[in-house]
Amino acid sequence: MTDENDKIRLSDRILSALELSLKQGDVKISELLTNALELAMTRNSGGGEFVERRDYPPEIEKAMDDLAALRAKVGE
Repeated sequence: MTDENDKIRLSDRILSALELSLKQGDVKISELLTNALELAMTRNSGGGEFVERRDYPPEIEKAMDDLAALRAKVGE
């Protein structure tokens, strides 16, 4: 029996939470979720010398840009 949740990657769920935290203007949670997202996307990749060469998908790039804008806004 296949559960619908088996088709959703952890990084998809973290991105959803990140987008919500950005909408709520929570910098600290957004930073933690960004770290978790990066870990989820790169785990089980390469060895000690591994260097990520892929670009992030557009929705993740947007979330990163939104976090930078939120940081700048809060830092004012």
